[in-house]
Amino acid sequence: MSLESPPPGGGVQGGSGWDSPPVKVAFTTLGCKLNQYDTTELQALLEARGFRTVPFDEQAELYVINTCTVTARADYSDRQAIRRAIARNPEALVVVTGCYAQTNPDAVAAIPGVDLVLGVHDKYALPDLLAGLRKRVQPRVRVSDVFQPRAMPAIPLRRFAPGYTRAFVKVQDGCQHRCSFCIVPFARGGSRSQPLDIVVAQVEQLVAAGYGEVVLTGVDLGHYGWDLIPRLSLAGLVRRLLDVRGLGRLRLSSILPAYFTPELIETIAGEPRVCRHLHVPLQAGTDRVLRAMRRPYNVRLYRLLIERLADALPDLGLGTDVITGFPGETAEEFAGTEALVTALPFTYLHVFSYSDRRGTEAARLETPRVPPEEVHRRTARLRRLGATKQAGFRRAHVGRVVEVLVLEHRNRDRALVGLTGNYLEVAFEGLDALMRGFARVRVVDPGGEQLRGAPTGDA
Repeated sequence: MSLESPPPGGGVQGGSGWDSPPVKVAFTTLGCKLNQYDTTELQALLEARGFRTVPFDEQAELYVINTCTVTARADYSDRQAIRRAIARNPEALVVVTGCYAQTNPDAVAAIPGVDLVLGVHDKYALPDLLAGLRKRVQPRVRVSDVFQPRAMPAIPLRRFAPGYTRAFVKVQDGCQHRCSFCIVPFARGGSRSQPLDIVVAQVEQLVAAGYGEVVLTGVDLGHYGWDLIPRLSLAGLVRRLLDVRGLGRLRLSSILPAYFTPELIETIAGEPRVCRHLHVPLQAGTDRVLRAMRRPYNVRLYRLLIERLADALPDLGLGTDVITGFPGETAEEFAGTEALVTALPFTYLHVFSYSDRRGTEAARLETPRVPPEEVHRRTARLRRLGATKQAGFRRAHVGRVVEVLVLEHRNRDRALVGLTGNYLEVAFEGLDALMRGFARVRVVDPGGEQLRGAPTGDA
């Protein structure tokens, strides 16, 4: 599986060819915000070479699918997206990258119409690999060892796709943990951090470009800086970024419980520009299941942390991840998880049904599997609980005045939509001129998925 030399005059064989630029490229991203950031990097690299980005549902000469593999359903969605691209233009080049391409490249390469399969570290070579690439029966596969030490690439981004009001910055990638159910370390490799000066420069550029909020992302965000020399911490990074002139809000993505040091909690609590919104994965609410999952905490420590965060951060928007149907999970253990989630002040839940991931420890367990219909029932129960908690959190905001970042799109009712620091959306009437800026809104109704508000007229 190798690239062939370009024909005389260059260009892709079949399709409209490269010799009439700009070549149209379409991207689609499945999975997490980190994948979205990676796609933005690829888009920047290709646009720097003269490619023109078009929506994924349009005809293009090149399609790039950035995949996820966190669950079996994610794998299915990946394959569907790949086949949609091939059907949309059978003569186009189809490139597949991301976590599914990394962990199961043979399955991706077996899909008729795929031309290039790139691992997570190999995707940055895409612009060079496209030179002379043409459609073949057998695709080229370039997937390197994800555990080979390497630095994070530094690809400066000055803008995101239209519709992105907030800017995302990847400060860390990979994970050094080995949770028994998780495929991510095999897809992303070991933990590595972006040097402080590169992160600061990236945030400065994005703030200067008019982004009112910056979201720090990573696979294992709390591990930021442990691999750098001199060693840094996430709290230290946050404090340094708060010195960036013009920064409106800084938001942190998911952080494991063990990383909430007193220094980090104090840093968040002491600075109003750090969003009162945290996501602290739980996964299960009983110690036996947590041990089987190889999670680095127990129920008592988790509960104490959440109570401390709630005390330190009033009006905290608090999310968590929960997995139902882990091998051997009994009805009593599920009830324990449900009781813990009920007792703690979560404002939303991400609930996943367990699925075996090839290569993980959990997939090799001989423990009896929970019947699929029971897994579905447990998942539905927790999702209903999450909806109840979210509705209660919304109701608690009625009558309050909140500051929102006005997003760059209107909702189905043509109202503006603003995002609060604690991760609630508020719909209200206003002019387009308010978009991408901050506004103060009085909440008048809990609404459905979005609060309803009215502008106060205050700056």
